[in-house]
Amino acid sequence: MHDNSLFAILLRAPWWVSAALAAALVVLARLAVPEEYHLYAYFVPLPFGVIAVYALWQQLRAPSEAAVSAKLDALRGLPGPEFATVLEAAFRRDGYAVTRVARPGADLELTRAARVTLVACKRWKVARTGVEPLRELDAARESHEAHDTIYVAGGEVTQSARSFASGRRMRILEGAALAELVKRVSLSAPHQQA
Repeated sequence: MHDNSLFAILLRAPWWVSAALAAALVVLARLAVPEEYHLYAYFVPLPFGVIAVYALWQQLRAPSEAAVSAKLDALRGLPGPEFATVLEAAFRRDGYAVTRVARPGADLELTRAARVTLVACKRWKVARTGVEPLRELDAARESHEAHDTIYVAGGEVTQSARSFASGRRMRILEGAALAELVKRVSLSAPHQQA
């Protein structure tokens, strides 16, 4: 699904936006069709109703801003090697084979189903990430012939860096997505899973 499609936008919006759109479409459909076909007016907004239910489910499952902030603060308190160990455990839990690599621009290599993903996490604590570390990661992907890349960011990512990443096979892992990834990994003993 394209990021700017109507359904993608509605999935990112609060659930009630899709619900309101579905209700408005029911009213419009009932006004537009003869009375004997009013029952069919409820089928017109069905996709928007499904999106509203799915968005509500996702939003109820999402951690609160306070929980995300607390998890990120706990992660920021870890030294670099321990943070990498936490990431390794989280990716292993998600089914990846994880290897630490010593190459410019990349710190971890993830493998699953013969697909290789390179991860850069060494500079994750910087306050502001520009394009340069993402260029290094992309160069590592090309030289290693990896399929995808993930850049882990704890601070602000500039718009130019986001634009650079969107044009490549690169995902920026930050905020709630990072907290969700590591939520079941014990930070006191990163090599064990909670």
